[in-house]
Amino acid sequence: MTDGLSNHSDLTIKKAPVGFAALALVGPSFVWAAEYIGSGEVVIATRTGAILGTTVLWAVVIGVFLKFWIGVSGARYTVCTGEGMIDMFSRAPGPKNWAVWIVMVVQIVCAVLSIGTLAASAGAFIHSLIPQVDMKLCGWFAAFFAVAVAWSGAFSVLKIVMSLFVLIIVLGAFYITAHVMPGFAEFLKGLTFSVPAVPEWASGIEGVSNSAWEEILPVLGWGAGGFASQVWYSYWVIGAGYGATVGRGYGKAADIASLKRMSREAADRIKGWCHVLYLDSGLAMVLGVAVTAAFLISGAGILGTEKIVPSNDDMAETLSRVFSTRWDQAGGFIFRLCGAVAMVSTMVGQLAGWPRLLADSCRICIRGFDKRFPWKTQFRGFLVFFFLASMVVVFVLGVKPIFLLKLSSVLEGVLLTGLQAVLVAVGLFVVMPKMLSKEAYEVLRPSKIFAVGLIVTALFFGYVCVVHIPVTIMQLFGR
Repeated sequence: MTDGLSNHSDLTIKKAPVGFAALALVGPSFVWAAEYIGSGEVVIATRTGAILGTTVLWAVVIGVFLKFWIGVSGARYTVCTGEGMIDMFSRAPGPKNWAVWIVMVVQIVCAVLSIGTLAASAGAFIHSLIPQVDMKLCGWFAAFFAVAVAWSGAFSVLKIVMSLFVLIIVLGAFYITAHVMPGFAEFLKGLTFSVPAVPEWASGIEGVSNSAWEEILPVLGWGAGGFASQVWYSYWVIGAGYGATVGRGYGKAADIASLKRMSREAADRIKGWCHVLYLDSGLAMVLGVAVTAAFLISGAGILGTEKIVPSNDDMAETLSRVFSTRWDQAGGFIFRLCGAVAMVSTMVGQLAGWPRLLADSCRICIRGFDKRFPWKTQFRGFLVFFFLASMVVVFVLGVKPIFLLKLSSVLEGVLLTGLQAVLVAVGLFVVMPKMLSKEAYEVLRPSKIFAVGLIVTALFFGYVCVVHIPVTIMQLFGR
């Protein structure tokens, strides 16, 4: 019997686990969360809390929650069809591959800037531990180390070690939060979508403008990661073998002929995997909100109380006061050490995702690209490019982690998010029905709640993109 999909029989798609058994297969969410929990939480959320306090907790919740709908909707399409989000974009109505061309061009710039930003941030943390070594050299070493790990492909054990350091700083932030947590009334006030004025004591500090949106946008941008993080989640789902992705591997478009023959039995099994996906992505959302909120509250309760704000020159030292206030010099050292590891760990995660995203884009837009260059050659070629480009970013723009983090968060995390939500909605509700057999789509028809979530996300980030990004970019480069 061969009416399943991807040239496999229906029996190839195993029945999805239910109940506690489903927890054993939760995994893509941890990869997703481990990739985006880094600079945005440790640096940006803490700094924003120091300046604006807990009144902007809504930005954390909104940023993560709305992007959750992009990630889970795109991944649902992947579970049902077996292909990733970039291939979904290639099927958007209109001129051939127009959406993929936009994504490829913008993401090359964003990848270079974001990886260079992480190199600069890691350099700042490493320099705070070894002040005898120039900060730029520290950044270049961090980039070289991350590229070497990704190049070798043997980062499973190292990733576990890195995750332990990241876990330490996260648990420390939770501990601090428990001690500086605002009252219930103040906490609720932080969820009322208010945009507070920048306090007078902060407005005179280098790198702090009079616009609260310049501090809010980076939190929205890095919440649940940027544009690329949502694409990567579909890759991690493919790697985990959910639903129709079983046995397919990366870099392959869906087998439309097989999808057109998909039986109801196969669709029923895939629907079970959709429920596992909801559990997995929901866990990533909860982790994202909790961790980001913890760092923001810690920044408000420690740095905000002391009226100090991390700047480009003293970022690591100032941020480490979040721990040193509680645990003296040892606490500050642990924060700087774990912060450096968090930056490098996030960079390794990005170096695992961006080559896949760009390889898919080149495969679709440049005829014969995948046949001319084997996958390993593509992957390592992009790694070399990212390393050299990150060195240029650090050398040309200097080690200005706060400036770079703000800029990259706006460009990678906000600029295309509204368009991404629209494209995912088109893929899920317009493209997917044409790919599946009639009986399979009756089973796998997405709920209208996905449409609502994606429309709200598109409208919100579209508004932010049009109204606030131009002003913020001018302010960033105007100083």
